[in-house]
Amino acid sequence: MNTDSVNPFNLKDCTLATLATGQRAGSLIELRDKVATIDQDSIYYHFWAGHLHSPLVHPEDQNDFASWVHHFLHEHSLAERLAVLDPTAYPNIEELRAEILNILEEGIEEREMIIWTKKEQQFHFIRSKIVVFDTAFIIHDPSELLHLIPNMSTGSIFYHFIDARHRTDESVDDFTSWLRNYGDKYNEIIHQIKSIDIYFLSLAEIRKSLGEIMSKFFISSVT
Repeated sequence: MNTDSVNPFNLKDCTLATLATGQRAGSLIELRDKVATIDQDSIYYHFWAGHLHSPLVHPEDQNDFASWVHHFLHEHSLAERLAVLDPTAYPNIEELRAEILNILEEGIEEREMIIWTKKEQQFHFIRSKIVVFDTAFIIHDPSELLHLIPNMSTGSIFYHFIDARHRTDESVDDFTSWLRNYGDKYNEIIHQIKSIDIYFLSLAEIRKSLGEIMSKFFISSVT
């Protein structure tokens, strides 16, 4: 295969600009009703923004819905059921929305009394817009990933490894998409990349895992 025509990999960075929706919830009933109609961008934000804004991932804070139910409604068992939701297990936001609604509906039915929060403790629905930045880094050969990945910002990891799955037709990360242009040569890397848990790991942990994959492949191939 002639790889001379393969486009170089252009490293990008990103941040999430937050936008208020004006929608709030003060109880499980209101949370269910708002989740049913809120923009898809808002559900995306409340599952993924924490990964970009926080260097650590805490089980009870895995998504904003679980965190709010845990900290302000003190519904710990319901919060746990929300916290284990993995958005990557659903083909689209609408199916994820449906599962959130199922969990909230079950939680409402299980309770004789619905707790309401104070006004200042209400859940505020936020939506986001991704802002992408160009960087000065361009690589022409996959072996350069060995040195590129450890120096990538968490914003770059988020853009190329997480957000890419929502903006590409194949629903894969940008590394996989680029490496596929080289035929079967990098199938081992692609297979190992696929095994990385992109939701329950922090961006720093994802970067470390990617770096280890590249080290094993490219260093061992030289020795």
